[in-house]
Amino acid sequence: MLFFRLLSRLPLSVLYLFTDILYLVARFVIRYRKKVIDENLRYAFPELTDKERKKVRNRFYRNFTDTFAETIKLLTISEEEFRRRFVIVNQPDLDAPVHQGVSSIMMAGHIFNWEWGVVGTNLYTEVPVETVYLKVNNPFFNELIKKIRTRFGGYVTEKKEFRRGMLTLGRDPRIVLLGSDQRPPSSENRYQRDFMNRPAVFFEGAEFLSKKMNLHVHYGKMTKVKRGYYRYEYVPLASPPYDAAEPHSITDRFCEMLEENIREQPDMYLWSHKRWKI
Repeated sequence: MLFFRLLSRLPLSVLYLFTDILYLVARFVIRYRKKVIDENLRYAFPELTDKERKKVRNRFYRNFTDTFAETIKLLTISEEEFRRRFVIVNQPDLDAPVHQGVSSIMMAGHIFNWEWGVVGTNLYTEVPVETVYLKVNNPFFNELIKKIRTRFGGYVTEKKEFRRGMLTLGRDPRIVLLGSDQRPPSSENRYQRDFMNRPAVFFEGAEFLSKKMNLHVHYGKMTKVKRGYYRYEYVPLASPPYDAAEPHSITDRFCEMLEENIREQPDMYLWSHKRWKI
């Protein structure tokens, strides 16, 4: 942990020098998951030429490797610098239900840099924030991720623990931050629908909670302004009452909003993940 803390004290501009090298290694030497990326992009953007998809892939490698520098920097970044680099839009809208005594859900996807989205939500909001995460098998990196995500407050809860305590949402109002585009294992209840032109499966925790407890739902829209600078907008996704809502309506709307976000900046999504494995 000490090594990463010392590393994070370097200016982000210096850390980017390391990721410049990492980018070259990922792109030209090991060609990190190139087949997976190319296949995902081919299905997602059939309207693009091979040359255009290659440009997306190369920019993806840049964003992917820069994420390491930006995430490590979160260990020691000052509040002043973070606020300068990460701007949030519509924060009061996200807080409003909690101020009124009702928990709310914030759904997000794996668009770079989603770790800044977690830390930024903790920093900017005025109410408690709980981030639900899937436990990392390596204990050291699991603790490192928890330290990073709670840099400016908030707390993290492993998915299994959250299931046991989710009934406290009524007693202890808070924002629940969910990474909602993760691929659930076959042992879970899964919802299948098309996503970026291919069948994919989704968790429906947000769907269940929101409709069961009449919670407001927002989508976290990430936009990269330039290297090391982001804009994060909380966009209303669904609101109660849900009596007349169609089944899967919240998950479907999340997928639509995530697709729109991806198409605006295609190189920002985690294309190296085997997301579409059924």
